[in-house]
Order: sequence, then C-alpha cells, then structure tokens
Amino acid sequence: MTKQQKAEIVDFLTSEFKESQAIVVCDYKGLSHKELESLRKEAKINGTKVQVAKNTLVTVAVKNAELGDVELSGTNIFLWSEDQISACKTADTFASANKDKFVIKSGIIEGKIADLATVNAFAKLPSRDELLGMLAATWMAPVTNFTIGLDALRKKKEEEAA
Repeated sequence: MTKQQKAEIVDFLTSEFKESQAIVVCDYKGLSHKELESLRKEAKINGTKVQVAKNTLVTVAVKNAELGDVELSGTNIFLWSEDQISACKTADTFASANKDKFVIKSGIIEGKIADLATVNAFAKLPSRDELLGMLAATWMAPVTNFTIGLDALRKKKEEEAA
C-alpha cells in the first residue's frame, strides 16, 4: 500500500469516526468471505458501516478524530454507526450467531473507551425505532381503551334491547 493510499484510508476513517457515536472493535479470525458479506449486509440494513483496516491506520484515525488512544492487536474488523446502539446490536447479533469466529473486543462509545460489558449493555437497549413504537403505543393506549369501553357499552345496550 502506498503512502497516499494509507493517507486516504486514514482521512476516510477519521471523518467517519468523527460523525459516529459508537465504534465496535471485533476479532473476525476464521470467518469466511461469505460470512463477512452477511455481516456487511446485516450492518447496512441497520445503518452500520463495516471496515477491515490495518490497526496502525485505525489508531491514527482514532487519534485524529480526538477519541482517545486505543491499543489494537490481532485481526480486527471495525463497525461504527451514527447512534450508539446500532453498531453494538449488529456486532452482538453477529457474535451470537458466530460464537467461535467473531468476538467483540472493545469499543468507543460517545468518545470513551468501552469494554465488552459496556458494548453488550448498549446492544441490549431498544433501538430508536423500538422506542418510538413504545411511545406511540403509550400515547394510543387511552384512545384504544376508550373505544373498547364504548364498544362494550354498545354491545351491552344491544343485548338489553334484544
């Protein structure tokens, strides 16, 4: 890889990491190309980006993005997203399906180094869409209960009239 190619990768990752709220570092040793492609497809659906890059380039990009110092070693794949939950959920789901080959190592969440437990805790949180659905259900509950009550009264009046 030439110096210019390395600089382009560092610039790309730096800009991406500045905009992201969560970066998850995973070990992917032993995954086949087909399995990596399924991870990429799942990540794309969830609004998460995936990149395999040299540890030294990612370390420089993280420093340039002012996210602290990370120590990376081994074979790493990086997942990041604009919200804290998507990248964590994608990594956790894929790690559960590929226990021996895909392992979550650590992450950076909201600019702070996060360990495996923190990444897993964020993965268990409901997503933005799930939270909006819960909120809508809560707002609709009084209206729903009112209409159910009115329908029950209507049926009772019809039974009494018959």
